[in-house]
Amino acid sequence: MKKVAKGFLACLLFAGISFTSKAQEKPWMLAPFVKQDAANPCLLPSKQRFVDPVRKSSVGWEEKDVFNPAAVVRNGKIYLLYRAQDSIGKPAGTSRIGLAYSSDGLHFTKLKTPVLYPDNDAYKKYEWEGGCEDPRIVEDDNGTYYMTYTAYDGTTARLFIATSKDLVHWTKHGSVFKNADGGKYINYWSKSGSIICTAKGDKLVTTKIKGKYWMYWGESNIYMATSDNLIDWTPIPETDPSKKSFDSLRNYEAFKILFSPRKKKFDSELVEPGPPAMITKDGIRFIYNSKNSPEYGDKTLPDGVYAAGQILLDKNDPTKVVDRCEHNFFKPDKPYEITGQVNNVCFLEGLVPFKGKWFLYYGTADSKIAVAVH
Repeated sequence: MKKVAKGFLACLLFAGISFTSKAQEKPWMLAPFVKQDAANPCLLPSKQRFVDPVRKSSVGWEEKDVFNPAAVVRNGKIYLLYRAQDSIGKPAGTSRIGLAYSSDGLHFTKLKTPVLYPDNDAYKKYEWEGGCEDPRIVEDDNGTYYMTYTAYDGTTARLFIATSKDLVHWTKHGSVFKNADGGKYINYWSKSGSIICTAKGDKLVTTKIKGKYWMYWGESNIYMATSDNLIDWTPIPETDPSKKSFDSLRNYEAFKILFSPRKKKFDSELVEPGPPAMITKDGIRFIYNSKNSPEYGDKTLPDGVYAAGQILLDKNDPTKVVDRCEHNFFKPDKPYEITGQVNNVCFLEGLVPFKGKWFLYYGTADSKIAVAVH
């Protein structure tokens, strides 16, 4: 049996395929994933140009880096909405969101121009000149796509949302929190919106729980918000005085914290939502990104490494944690994951069912995009 397994593994390695760092440690987890070495990185920067409406000049909108993609299946193809950076904007380049598509999930064709970007519109003051970053996407039962993304003005990150029927033409709706409590949260640091959904065939469809839509969000801790219409969201506050705490990293009053970093583990410095959270038979499976603290983290991992974990929440109460992995199931171990704009980063944002498998898309070292399959 061991000889057969060893031979099978050798065949996979010869074919240009490698396994992720941890096998499935808990029965509810979706793991392991196999990195598709022969195809990776599956998306690279290019010299494509478009006329930027703010600068009023031609820019190489994805010449610096491409990373952190959302994924959706449409008409038998996988579409990636990905963050692309130019080399002009300050401090690190202006980000825009591009679109690419694939028939096999491994080899992609890009559209020549971005599909969502800073413009001379009502949202320019929030999006310029940092840009539009880190999308995540779901759809509703009527086929409307909802994309959360980070609007960054160079100082403050704000969680925004846009809608589309075709993935190409998008309507911006601004801050997800613009109508919550009189707009008091619009200028709070917020990002990374993971809306709870259910996999229906190859679609990730938004799903109400107790009459509401639910979204995980945050960066230092994981918080939650609810919505009636998928556009306007209200953060859940912490009502128990004994549990109230102050988020010193983001310098604002505490919302209800669902879960936080853990000392001496891979997720010791921060936790941040990954792909859309998904309702399964076991509960809500939520993949999250994390950073390892140099001072009080996992000493078996490099300082500052971004690896990924999984957590299970109650499908009848999305604020209740049921179980959590002890180890990362996905971490950087390839040259293009270890060296780049930010070293030692695997940042997971896109996960879709496709042709009987799960395709996972992630940013590598904030520079390129890769794929792994379960």
